Order: sequence, then structure tokens, then C-alpha cells
Amino acid sequence: MKLLRRRSHISLDDRLKALGAAADLADGRVAREPVDHARAVVARAGARAGLSVDHTAVALAGATGSGKSSLFNVLAGGDVATVGVTRPTTSKAQGALWSPEGSGPLLDWLDVPTRHVVHSDDLAGLILLDLPDHDSIELSHRLEVDRLVAVVDQLVWVMDPQKYADAAIHERYLRPLARHADVTLVVLNQVDRLPPAAVRRCLDDLRRLLAEDGLRDVPILPVSTVTGEGVQELKDLLTELVSRRHAWSSRLEADTAEAADHLIAASGGLPATDLRTPDHDALDEALSEAAGVPLVVGAVAKAHRHRAVAAMGWPVTRWLRRFRPDPLRRLHLQRPTTGRTSLPHASAIQTSQMDSAVRAVGLEAAEGVPEPWAAAIRRSAREHHDTLADALDRAVAGSDLGMERRPLWWRAVNALQWLLFATLLVGLGWLVVLYALGFLQLPSLYTPTAGDVPWPTTLLVGAAVIGVVVALLTRGLAWIGSRRKARKSARVLRQNISDVADRMIIKPIDHEQTRYVTFVKQAKTARS
Repeated sequence: MKLLRRRSHISLDDRLKALGAAADLADGRVAREPVDHARAVVARAGARAGLSVDHTAVALAGATGSGKSSLFNVLAGGDVATVGVTRPTTSKAQGALWSPEGSGPLLDWLDVPTRHVVHSDDLAGLILLDLPDHDSIELSHRLEVDRLVAVVDQLVWVMDPQKYADAAIHERYLRPLARHADVTLVVLNQVDRLPPAAVRRCLDDLRRLLAEDGLRDVPILPVSTVTGEGVQELKDLLTELVSRRHAWSSRLEADTAEAADHLIAASGGLPATDLRTPDHDALDEALSEAAGVPLVVGAVAKAHRHRAVAAMGWPVTRWLRRFRPDPLRRLHLQRPTTGRTSLPHASAIQTSQMDSAVRAVGLEAAEGVPEPWAAAIRRSAREHHDTLADALDRAVAGSDLGMERRPLWWRAVNALQWLLFATLLVGLGWLVVLYALGFLQLPSLYTPTAGDVPWPTTLLVGAAVIGVVVALLTRGLAWIGSRRKARKSARVLRQNISDVADRMIIKPIDHEQTRYVTFVKQAKTARS
């Protein structure tokens, strides 16, 4: 009978690194117990790898009366362990050592104080441990079994014909160790008490139970310490095991796979990792509404018209604009700033729409992801919920709306308007002089005419009419320009709002999705 060994093409070191990485990635996302268990496996593997790899620690475990202490004595070649019949007698694990040189640190790590040296070379490198009874009435005995079952290199479960089907050993030990088939051996002891046909039936039934436990390929040996049946076969298996010197790594591989299984189970399984990148157009729209972008865009259009009239209007009435506040200045948006604006807070409807859009993006990003990772992705969408409104306001405040740069043609029109106003003043002054001379009965000055109209009147009326016409034309042009300016400012504002959405909502989601995908990759590597 040969011990079955399935070797992975991925090294143990790589699998342990993957397990540690998966545990770190799962921390805070899944239940605490599987994360701590995975980290404990990594730590235990590091400790075991630093100890003697030339020795193999094999534990004999079983129930009260299974005869494992008798089997231990037979293998050790003497009465080393105390044998009991109806009560548990082994209170602390004791070890038998073949070629004990260099085994001390390993036995110290295993915390096995009682050590017997076997002067034989047939099982060189073997450390055989006799464990307390797993069904002992003493809690300390059961705890000792649990501790050593979790760390020894190879497990030999010793059963007897009466208790081999006991649910305690199957549910508490064998079934949870389904991943450890490569480091598990089952001995049906005391077969001398049964006729051959009954032994065959027990073995068949035991194979069925082990298959249900997930240990279909585990070797099963019928043994009798009274007749010696199966003892040599057991020694041969142990000799093969010790000679290979990789039971310790097989055990750690099994522990790694089991810990990865627990992480995966706590993560709801591992579905496809082709996650969706959420479309945040609707999110940008909702954030823009909540940030007051439509109000700002309207204010930009009004401010453009206000400033155009102030710069190119008829100088006679232009001064009236000073009594009308600039719409952007009133909102503290006259220039980009790192401060706050004076925009009103988002309404309840706008806030609700924004929250709904954020939740919708989180739901879309978590689609196809199992719980609890899906919940983590949804939470990441609201990671910056408390500071989102302030970030949106600052994004609006820091937007360059292009209102500081005035078109050159405004200056030209402004110069024309002042020229027309100066012409009007010349005509008015000329008329005043003519009127004064007539009032004082002084000789009148020569007054040229443009056709039938005197030039002073022509200058006065013509400049006024042209100035008003220019003002009306420029107002129409300012209205057209205000629409273009509003569209440009809307693009700038929406881009800045989209940047906030990327930074505070989409990137946290992407980070959480990447974390999940990386976890899946590392967990698969660890359990390969």
C-alpha cells in the first residue's frame, strides 16, 4: 500500500504568501475567525519550516479503549505508554524518537515533554506521538488533542470495531480535515476480536463513512497488536513516509488549502471576477444639481450680460449698472478660489436624488459579487458621504469660469461709446455757446450746417442716436455671448463635478473591486 501524494505545481511558499495576502485583503470584509485562522496558518508554517525537516512528527489519535497506546508500544518496541482499558490514561502527549539528533527544537515547538528514544534505524527520523483520548472526560485532554492535531505532520487515526462509526470523531475531526487526506492514515485496530467476514464488513463500512467525510482516498489498515496483523504494513507505510521527508510540507499545503477554503466560504464563494465599471452619467447629473450647477450657469449668463452692458453701454445710463449687484460676485464666484461659495444648500429633493444616484452606482458595481464583498463595495460608494457636499461646493468655487478675461472687442466698443459721448458733449457745448451769445444779444458765430441742420445739433443728436443704437446692438451680442459663455462654464463645472465623483465615489468603488478581484486570485492560488 502506497501513500497517495498529489503535488501542486505552485510552491508552498507562493501559496502561503497568497494566503497571507488573501487574509489581509479580507480583513474587515469577512468574518474575523477565518481571517485569524489563515494568519495563524501562515505563522505556523513559518515556524514549522524553520525547524527540522529531517524529522516527521506522526500522531496516534483515537478514542478511549481504541488501543492506540498499545499500538504505540508495539511500534516503539517496548512498554513506553501506559495502557488503559475503560478510562483515559494518557493525560499528556508523549513521544518516541528514532534518531533524535536535531529533534529537540521541533519537540519543544510541539510541547511534548515526555520523550523516549528508540534505538533502531528502521524508522530513522520518525517522531511518534501518543495523544490523549479525544473523547476523554477531562477537558485538558481534549484540548491537548485539538492542539496537536492542528500541528503534527501526519495523523494516524486509531479506531476499534466498536467505535469506528462514533459521530464525535467524524464530525469533530475527520470531516473538518477533509483537505488533509494526504497526511491522514486510518487504522482499524483490534481486528483479532472479529471473524474475517466481520472485519471486511467493518472495513467496507469505514470506507463508506470516510468517503462521506471527504476522505475517500485515505489508506485504511486492519491491525491487531495481539496477533501482529497489519503491524508490519503500518511500519512500512511509516518508513515510506519518513523517507520522503515531505509530510511536513504536505501538511502545510493542506492547512493552507483548508484556510483558503474557509476564507472563500466566508466570502460567499468565488464567482466570475469580470466586474462592471459603473456608468456615472446619472451620478454626475445628480451631483451637479445638488451642487447648484444650473444656478451657477444661469448666474454666469447674467453676469456676462451685466458686465457687457457695464463695459459697452451708453455712458449716459451706464452708471446705473453700479447699483445692480454682479450675480457671480453675490455667489462669491467672481474668480476661482479655494474657499466656499454662497450657493444655497441642496434641497431635500436634490439631496435625495444625489443619495439615490450614489446608491445606484454602488449597486451596479456590486452586481455579481457575493456577500459580504458586495456590501463592502456598496459601502465604498458612500465612503466620503459626510464630506461630499463640501467637496462639491469647493469644486464649484475652484472652477475657472473664464469671467476674468474680457473680449478685446468690448474695449473697441467702449472706446467708440466714449467717442460718441464726447461728440455729444461737443455738440451740446456748441449749442450752449450759441444760446448764450443769443441770450446776451452778442454777435452770433458762424454755424456751419449739414444740409438744413446745424452741425452742433447734428453732433448732439447723431451721437446720442448712434450711441443708443450701438448700446442696443451690443446688448444683443452680449446675450448671444452669454449663452456661449454659459455653455462653456457648464462644461467646466460638470467636468469638475465629475472629477469629484471619480475621486470620492468611483475610485473607492474601483479600489474595493480591485481588492475583491485580487482576493479571489490570491485565494485561488492558496487553495490550488
